[in-house]
Amino acid sequence: MQSRIHEVWARFLSSTLKDDLQYTPSECFETFPFPVPEDWRNDISLETSGKFYYEFRADLMVKTNKGLTQTYNHFHDPLEAAQDYENLRHLHAAMDHAVLDAYGWTDIQPKCEFIPEFDDEEEEDENGRPKKKKYRYRWPDEIRDEVLARLLELNRQRALEEGQIIPASPDDSKPANSKPKRATKKKTEKNNQEPLFAIGKGEA
Repeated sequence: MQSRIHEVWARFLSSTLKDDLQYTPSECFETFPFPVPEDWRNDISLETSGKFYYEFRADLMVKTNKGLTQTYNHFHDPLEAAQDYENLRHLHAAMDHAVLDAYGWTDIQPKCEFIPEFDDEEEEDENGRPKKKKYRYRWPDEIRDEVLARLLELNRQRALEEGQIIPASPDDSKPANSKPKRATKKKTEKNNQEPLFAIGKGEA
């Protein structure tokens, strides 16, 4: 849940308040197409990479006396070269690769870049001084779009299997249903259990 794979999905489906992601479980979590087979929850590489990331981040926050938002401000800052934040970036990448592998998408081997968050950040402020750019350490657009396309297709396949949508005929010019549906009927174990790596405000 803390990987960039889920972040791509959440950012596609979520509304925003100013620059903040408004994560809605009914829209982002319950529609999210988890990997198959169902025993992915027992995948050791997923558990290990997630645990290493979570525990290292927790220790770093205690060590620096910073909360999640401040920690991720350093994480996304291209001028931040402290080894602790380099390690956090490396652990995040390892977690992302473990999740991609769980989907079987081993052909995707993404590398993150520091990318300006907004296109207009070269503009000057009201005093004529250049605005400070705000960056995100993330995948390039083409990788992000490819992962999103595969998630949407997987969601569509799951919905077809559950009879939630009617397949479009060859003559149809539009898809029968373009809005992501709930990816699985098995809600009970999800709703009764807190995700280990819940996305917090300001997190990657």
